[in-house]
Amino acid sequence: MFADLLNRLTAPAPEPLPFDDARLALAALLVRIARSDGDYAQVEADGIDHLLAARYGLSEAETKALRLEAEALEAQAPDTVRFTRAIKEAVPYEDRLRVVETLWAIALADGERDEEEDALLRMVAPMLGINDRDSNLARQRVEAAG
Repeated sequence: MFADLLNRLTAPAPEPLPFDDARLALAALLVRIARSDGDYAQVEADGIDHLLAARYGLSEAETKALRLEAEALEAQAPDTVRFTRAIKEAVPYEDRLRVVETLWAIALADGERDEEEDALLRMVAPMLGINDRDSNLARQRVEAAG
């Protein structure tokens, strides 16, 4: 299953992903953000579960299964560009802005603003078509809600 999805993500001109694959790509990107500082804390995994459940209306078991799939996919995926391309093609701009907010929520879930997570988010937001200003505003909204 992952091999097929990875092949589609790495194709020279990938087609938009079906909903389930786009959802998995987003979950894997969340995992990649959480792992980027070398400390994949339980609070980050719990935050991913909460965000996925709220976004997709999943049960606790469905959410955990999706996160576990995403963790496995993220470990096998060659780079972040593939995830962002899949999400950018499958998700409208307004929803991508919410995706960036979600990414910031995971990056800040452990209560620390880490350089590696910051750097990855500064790279990912433009790949999703979100400019630096909107990404910073998204971060500020997450921090204010926090």
